[in-house]
Amino acid sequence: MDPREELDGVWRRTDALFALLEPEALFDQPIALRQPVIFYVGHLPAFAWNQIARGLRSAGGLDAHKDDLFARGIDPVDTDAYAAARPEDWPSPAATLAYRDDVRARLRDLAGTLDPERDPDRAVLHTVLEHERMHHETLLYMFQQLPADRKRVPADPPVPAGHIANAQVSIPAGTATLGADEDAPFAWDNERARHEVLVPAFAIDALPVTNTDFRGFVDAGGYRERELWDADGWAWCSRRGLVRPHGWIERDGRPWHRTLADAVPWDDAAGWPASVSHAEASAYARWRGARLPTEAELHRAAYGAPDGTERAFPWGDDAPTPAHGNFGLRRFDPTPVGAFPAGASAWGVHDLAGNGWELTSTPFAPFPGFAPMPHYAGYSADFFDGRHFVLKGASWATDEVFLRRSFRNWFQPHYPYVFSKFRCVHPASGGGRSTR
Repeated sequence: MDPREELDGVWRRTDALFALLEPEALFDQPIALRQPVIFYVGHLPAFAWNQIARGLRSAGGLDAHKDDLFARGIDPVDTDAYAAARPEDWPSPAATLAYRDDVRARLRDLAGTLDPERDPDRAVLHTVLEHERMHHETLLYMFQQLPADRKRVPADPPVPAGHIANAQVSIPAGTATLGADEDAPFAWDNERARHEVLVPAFAIDALPVTNTDFRGFVDAGGYRERELWDADGWAWCSRRGLVRPHGWIERDGRPWHRTLADAVPWDDAAGWPASVSHAEASAYARWRGARLPTEAELHRAAYGAPDGTERAFPWGDDAPTPAHGNFGLRRFDPTPVGAFPAGASAWGVHDLAGNGWELTSTPFAPFPGFAPMPHYAGYSADFFDGRHFVLKGASWATDEVFLRRSFRNWFQPHYPYVFSKFRCVHPASGGGRSTR
C-alpha cells in the first residue's frame, strides 16, 4: 500500500476517536498518571514528524515550543501524578489542531518519497503507523474514565451467540518459539531475536477469569488476606484501601461496571473477563492455588499444536476475521468469555486474541540477541527495569496488526486502566480451587 494511504487511514481512525469526546473534554485529565487529552492531539503528529521528517529526512522543526511540549509522555509509578491540567498551560485546541494539520500535510508530501520495501524507510514508517495505532487504545482507556456527559459513544452491535464451559486444559511439555522471524516486514526491538524455549507440561484454564469468578475472591475477603499478595502488591493495596477492582463502581447502593460510554449494572457484565491489575490477578491466582502463566506458556497454549507445529494465530494461519475474537475496535466493550469459539487454539484454549490483554508472570526483559532500534533506541530498553510485566493477545480496542504472534505489550503491576484479562495455570496434573 502507498505510505500516504496508510497514513491517511490511521489519521482517519485517530480523528474518529477524538470525535467521541465533547469539545470541552480536551483539557480533561481523566487519569492522573497521564497527560491531559490535549497532549495526545499534539503528541501523535509530533512523534510522526520527529521520526520521518527530522529523523529520516533530516528536516528541521516546525514549532520549537510544540515540538518539545508534545514530544514524549511518561510511564510513572503509581505514586506519581501530573499536576492537574490547566487550559492556560497548553496551546488552544485551534492552535494544536493547526499544528497537527501542518504536520500531516508536510508528512503526506514526504511519504511519497518513502520506499516501504527498504530499510530504514520501512522501519520508520511502520514505527509511526504502529505508534499511532497503539495510542488509539491508550486514548480509549483514558476516555473510559471520563464522565458520560463528556463523550458520545455509539452502541455496540449485539453480542455474538455461543458460550462454552470452563475447564483445565492439559498441555504437554514442548517448545514455544518466541520472537519475530528474521524476514518479518517489521518488528519492534523487544520482539527480536527469534528463539525457542522448552516449556514443561502445565494445565491452563480454557477461559479467562470472569467478573463472576473474581467476585468470589472479593466476597471471600481476598483484598484483606495479606498472604495472597506479594509485599509490593500488599503495600499498594493497603495504601489505596482497595476492596474491589477499579472498574466496579457503586451507584445508589448497587454494583455497576464501568464501560466506555458510562456503566452497566454489574450483572450485565458478570460474564465479561475480569479486567484487573497484575497485582490483583496474581493475588486471585494464589487464592485459587494457582499462578499466572509465563509468556512462554501462553505462547504454547495459543500457538502450539499437538503435532508439534506452531500457528501464526491461535485458530491457525488464516488472517483474523470478526469470527475469531473481539478485537479491531469493532466494539467498545468486552463480550462474555467464550463467545468466539472459532478463535480457539489447537488445544481448545479460548479468547487468546482479543477481549483483553492477557497478563503473564514474565517480567518485560530483552530476548537473547536484543539490539535497540537505531531510530528509537529507548522504545523498549527504558522499560527493562523489573517493574513491568509482559501482556499478550490484544483487547477489543487493539488494532489487528498487533495480533502477530511475536508482539509484546507491557505495563506496571499496579496500573488498573488497561483493557486486560487473565487466566490461571495449574500443575500439569490439574488441581487448584475451581470456581466453576
